Amino acid sequence: MADSNNFSTVSAEDDAKFGFTREEMYSSNLAGTVNPYDRHVFLRFKSYTDWAARVEEDQLPKILSSALKARKADIPLKTLLTVIEGGETDGDVLIFPDMIKYKGLTDSDVDGFVEDALVNGKPWDSRVPETLTGSYVFVCAHGSRDKRCGVCGPALIEKFNAEIESRGLKDQVFVSACSHIGGHKYAGNLIIYSPDSEGKLMGHWYGYVTPSDVPELLDQHIAKGQIIERLWRGQLGGPTEGGDKTNEQKLPNGTKHEESTAPPKTNENTGGCCQGVNGVSCCMTASSEVSERKVEEKGEANGKTGLGKLKCWADSWEQRDVLTAAAVIGAVATIAVAYSYYRRSG
Repeated sequence: MADSNNFSTVSAEDDAKFGFTREEMYSSNLAGTVNPYDRHVFLRFKSYTDWAARVEEDQLPKILSSALKARKADIPLKTLLTVIEGGETDGDVLIFPDMIKYKGLTDSDVDGFVEDALVNGKPWDSRVPETLTGSYVFVCAHGSRDKRCGVCGPALIEKFNAEIESRGLKDQVFVSACSHIGGHKYAGNLIIYSPDSEGKLMGHWYGYVTPSDVPELLDQHIAKGQIIERLWRGQLGGPTEGGDKTNEQKLPNGTKHEESTAPPKTNENTGGCCQGVNGVSCCMTASSEVSERKVEEKGEANGKTGLGKLKCWADSWEQRDVLTAAAVIGAVATIAVAYSYYRRSG
């Protein structure tokens, strides 16, 4: 848990430029700003005040990050790696939504850990993982990566710890500083892993969070499983390409997340999927467009073929009529000539 003694005093100038009153606050739509993922691995490593801008390239985080990239094709679940503050607990690994913890990962352990726990989904090195209970809040305080997170994150952690203590929740809600999770401009950024109203663990991301929002997150989200919609960015297990493409985001408390009126994000890659609002895929692939054109062309071709057949049938019918009429006229003429000859001979 973050130590409030680590917080540095923020100047009025930095607070206005990088803090909760900066001009960009609330300027962007938040829903749908989280890429789909299925599992989140947190690695405890040093104090967040000691992190380099690219902490994932430092010692143990670098080794674990490289192993995840190398085994990406073998890992069945799309997995995120985030560094969280450690200190005496450096090397501890928390895995969500599994809600388990392994202690003491070292450099030489990484390959075996990835193979057992993440590729094969079995206990690492036959160890019994510790089961996590309660709710976990991870607040981005990666100030060396982005000044906005460095200003907003510590203030949010301090407020969370104060509210948790006043509510007597120190053994139920745990707060940690975490490294960059994407979306600096949405600072304060945080993720809450907490059971919903039905007991299912959910991971929800929030942005533009201020200290005044903390009581609501504790009393509504964590206590009741109700999403704070105005701050909601996305969640664990969002739709992926080829996955469920629902048009509405169902919330744990049974209410629906209103679809944003902002235009969906698009990819430059034609024929690919675009990431729509609320994390809903709004795919219209090139192949489907081609299929529709083929259907239309086939219909037109069939129409032309049908007209051609009708024309040939009509032409054939007219030809038969002419021949029949000629035959009749010829027969009548023959009879007339024969009758005339008969009269003269009589």
